[in-house]
Amino acid sequence: MKENLFVNDTSKTTTTKKAPKASPKLTLRETLTKAEKHLAKSDSVMKTLIKKHGECRLQPQSDAFFVLCDSIISQQISVKAAAAIMKRFVALFPKEQPDPALLLGLPDEVVRAVGCSNSKVKYLKDLAGKFHDGTLKPKKFAVLEDEELIKTLTQVKGIGRWTAEMFLIFSLNRMDVMATDDYGLRKAMMLLYNMPEMPKRAPMLELAEAWKPYRSVASWYLWRSLDNEPKI
Repeated sequence: MKENLFVNDTSKTTTTKKAPKASPKLTLRETLTKAEKHLAKSDSVMKTLIKKHGECRLQPQSDAFFVLCDSIISQQISVKAAAAIMKRFVALFPKEQPDPALLLGLPDEVVRAVGCSNSKVKYLKDLAGKFHDGTLKPKKFAVLEDEELIKTLTQVKGIGRWTAEMFLIFSLNRMDVMATDDYGLRKAMMLLYNMPEMPKRAPMLELAEAWKPYRSVASWYLWRSLDNEPKI
């Protein structure tokens, strides 16, 4: 029987394809630098603001419960008054570290005594309850999409969409949040882009289209132009 000379022997030529290497994750500073370059290239106003105010200084805030307590306490009062109340509020806890379970155990009158109104006491207790029962899981915040997280946070009494958006920007450093209800952003847009009046949602989103996917960073520069970074 003759040997079949047309049988291919691929044993020596088979290769295994290597999986492509994952792109290295950028640091926050690298991401912000990338954002600044994009904004400066896409918008002349942004270019001027970046040159004037320097690097964007967004920084993460890891203690979600602390930040959200602060945001509730700070509502509708001056920055100075909020700071004084917050100082007395954190003094209620060991190592000045607000804790959901401990807050739930404090009598309402004790929380009121530091300067919180009746409604804010209810909001703080509702926040603590949702942390305590697992409705809010800070460890899962990072994997939630922006709108999903906003929906989750606004389950808390006293936390509206604006507060949730500020939390996404200033605590989690989400890069592409556009808070169209924010007074400061509307005012800055009107002044910097020569608008006849403070814009509403549609024209704000249209203007911000060029800033994607870094609308949070653009917002930071707009607030800087007014020297008025929001406090959540």
